[in-house]
Amino acid sequence: MTNRWDDREAARTVERLGPGISEMLALRTYTSRLLGADPALVLHGGGNTSLKAEHPSAFGDMVPAIFVKASGFDMATIGPGGHPALDLTWLRRFGVLDHLADDEMANQLRRALFDSCGPTPSIETLVHAFLPGIYIDHTHADAVLALTNQRGGAALVREAFGEDVAVVEYVEPGFLLAKAAAAAVEAAPAARGLVLLKHGLMTWGHTARASYDTHIDLVARAEAFLAARSRRGGTITMSRTAVAEAWERLATVGPIIRGQLARRSSSAEPRWDRVVLAPLVNDRVLGALDQPGAKDALLTPPLTADHLIRTRSLPLWFDAPAWDDPARFKEAFSAAVQAYSSAYESYLGRHRPARPNWLDTFAPLPRVVLLPGVGAVCAGHDDQAAVISRDITAQTLQVKLAIAEMGTYEGLTELQLFEMEYRGLQHAKLIGVRGALAGRVALVTGAAGAIGAGIAQGLLDENCHVVVTDLPGERLDALAAELGRSFAGAGQVSAVPMDVTDEGSVAAAFRRVASRWGGVDLVIINAGIAHVSPLVSMDVEAFRRLERVNIEGTLLVLAEAGRHFAVQGTGGDIVLVSTKNVFAPGAKFGAYSATKAASHQLGRIASLELADDDVRVNMVAPDAVFGHGTRRSGLWAEVGPDRMKARGLDQDGLEEYYRTRNLLKAKVTARHVANAVLYFATRQSPTTGATIPVDGGLPDATPR
Repeated sequence: MTNRWDDREAARTVERLGPGISEMLALRTYTSRLLGADPALVLHGGGNTSLKAEHPSAFGDMVPAIFVKASGFDMATIGPGGHPALDLTWLRRFGVLDHLADDEMANQLRRALFDSCGPTPSIETLVHAFLPGIYIDHTHADAVLALTNQRGGAALVREAFGEDVAVVEYVEPGFLLAKAAAAAVEAAPAARGLVLLKHGLMTWGHTARASYDTHIDLVARAEAFLAARSRRGGTITMSRTAVAEAWERLATVGPIIRGQLARRSSSAEPRWDRVVLAPLVNDRVLGALDQPGAKDALLTPPLTADHLIRTRSLPLWFDAPAWDDPARFKEAFSAAVQAYSSAYESYLGRHRPARPNWLDTFAPLPRVVLLPGVGAVCAGHDDQAAVISRDITAQTLQVKLAIAEMGTYEGLTELQLFEMEYRGLQHAKLIGVRGALAGRVALVTGAAGAIGAGIAQGLLDENCHVVVTDLPGERLDALAAELGRSFAGAGQVSAVPMDVTDEGSVAAAFRRVASRWGGVDLVIINAGIAHVSPLVSMDVEAFRRLERVNIEGTLLVLAEAGRHFAVQGTGGDIVLVSTKNVFAPGAKFGAYSATKAASHQLGRIASLELADDDVRVNMVAPDAVFGHGTRRSGLWAEVGPDRMKARGLDQDGLEEYYRTRNLLKAKVTARHVANAVLYFATRQSPTTGATIPVDGGLPDATPR
């Protein structure tokens, strides 16, 4: 454990945050970020910190206040606004009570805020308010949990720290923990910190550095104690599986796993609550799962109650059958998931009376799957949730293995797990913005062009996970970077080079997505090229080049998507970007019109062949999309010069010509095409084999 305090960086933080806040709050922000930056201390919004200082009242006088980390804020990136100020005198009055219900505590915390519009204070605000110390730091340090979460944990903590810490048996976070913590510290006046069994570590001090230094010192002592007691010195059995082989296996079974972890809605029309996967595949994890006794050690409750809403109370352990038999894998994995679901339903039944009536139950499906020979596969409703589950799982495996080297893991009881898993204050952390395509994964071909980029952006606006594909090179890389900046932090964009004319390249792209997110739900076939030439002088090789991209490319992507959807088993959607030229071809545009007509027909045939797997195939037929933002259309780069010459127009005049020739006098944009794709992707009607014109109204091009 490294002490990362830096006097110069602390001073720069105070200067950077400016005169709008106090030096004390600036340093509170600085040390919170130091703690949050170390995954061995906290992960993804875990832990909390506070500061006792003064705040102006409505009457202008300075009154005692506590600035406490708000619920869900990540300490690694927290700013001063992440520590809302509350009336400390008011909060301390609750110390005389013997009981305070969650809803009343939440009301009183909101009432105590100096800014009623501020973020929701931590569930552990009263713990910080009742404890001494101006600065308080609380983490879920791995080394401390490795001591507390084993048989005889309290005795080990006292042996490791002596009188330097007070100890509290597990109490659910909130008012009761605040009372227990205050009593424990009062009874141990020499204590420099407080260890909460099966929960974490708290330290305090009169300065930000004093509290931080104490925290790092105690965690380092816990690490040294563990190292001295380890029977094997932290060694891990060498895995029987190479990492590359594990990734290959995951590419095959990922869609099966993802399909089995989806939940079908009860409505008459088939709909799925899907998940995305975040795999954890490395030598250490593979070796850990191959350890003797690994199943007994790892098929156990989470390290802290805070992890429950991300990981469920238990993972699913699955010993796969032969990896080269996907059908057998699917049958066995389906049975394992059904057994897990039945056990979870029984768990709910045993404790259901303790659940508030207004609180929905989670789907009885695992969020963490441990597969010897592959690694850990974690699931969430989107990439961010899945990554949180993955990172928690990595920490959990490490701590549980450390415990196995010196003792026996002992987690929370089943009732304690249930009471925290179905606690309203915990569920509130999961509420977030959801889009119409949340949890779904789309693959867009030809994405580096104007229409492809517009479609990708439209899908991302609806919280879809988007795989942009195109030929490798600067255009694809630039698009991925651009979308990544626009949707910063979402982790919902992935770029995969793909040549639609190469069967191996298409299959490899789908396998890469299966390894990344588990599978694909929506395929947008957009890749296409154009050529201008009259039929009488058509170069046959040029025609064949269009044929390979526009026809064979469509066929290869349709075929791979159909196979993928069948394996995944949760239906799917394919939207083919067709063209008005299918219905109203243009002179000197025969190669494009003919090959796109063949592509369109393949889409219609696919709608017939794939319907039994609940796969819908539809088309959108745009006209004259010249660009999207700074991206110019490749098609119009090919076609435009001929059209401008024929009509005596420049670029602006050509665009105006195409705008005014449609009935609505509308400029057709890539976003309009994206909206048509979204209509099909969101299944607004039970439709397959249909075409939506996106052309402003061209009577000659109306599908018929």
